[in-house]
Amino acid sequence: MRRREKVELIGAILDDLYPSPPIPLDHSDPYTLLVAVALSAQTTDKKVNQTTPALFAEADTPAAMVALGPERIHELIREIGLAPTKARNLWVAANQIVESGGEVKPDWEFLESLAGVGHKTASVVMAQAFGRPAFPVDTHIHRLARRWGLSDGRNVERTERDLKAAFPEDTWAQRHLQIIYFGREYCPALRHDFAGCPICSWAASKKQIAVERGGSGVGTRRVPTPPVSSVSSRRR
Repeated sequence: MRRREKVELIGAILDDLYPSPPIPLDHSDPYTLLVAVALSAQTTDKKVNQTTPALFAEADTPAAMVALGPERIHELIREIGLAPTKARNLWVAANQIVESGGEVKPDWEFLESLAGVGHKTASVVMAQAFGRPAFPVDTHIHRLARRWGLSDGRNVERTERDLKAAFPEDTWAQRHLQIIYFGREYCPALRHDFAGCPICSWAASKKQIAVERGGSGVGTRRVPTPPVSSVSSRRR
């Protein structure tokens, strides 16, 4: 199968499974999304969503976060991974935003200058809060892009570049969310059933299957490409 055909079929399956994927992190505006994404590093979205209501009840603006102080922020997010560092970063970033006018701005240089905000977090905010072209790459997306032969898995920067080249720009934000949900529901990191996966079953190479299984790849099988409608019915 040609690469373009593979990409189009992957897109069709994702659109059928997740036509309107919601943002998994609860938020009310660009700032609260920024905070939630920053907190989600090395922590599940579920844990973040359990933690942010209390935090946002006391501070849902940069000015309020500054007033809260790093110690109180830490108390409110203490169950989050790397809580001490994240509490300090949230407070410093809030100060930076206040000093820059008090609003989160759709500007790459501004976002990536904030404490605790890397390229992936900035990409999520740009794509999901401001509708700007961006393709955030998290661990799910990095893993699946390699499995599907859309990138070589060398690093997340390469994966982002390859996915941007593969998918039309106006689909990037949606594909980002769709692949995250697909990875969680169908394509786990460990003990993955390649033959039973709606995409890996036909898109993954024998070499990639062998690499993940730690074997030679001999005897691995490829199943026919599933009709998009059958994938949807299996999920329902």
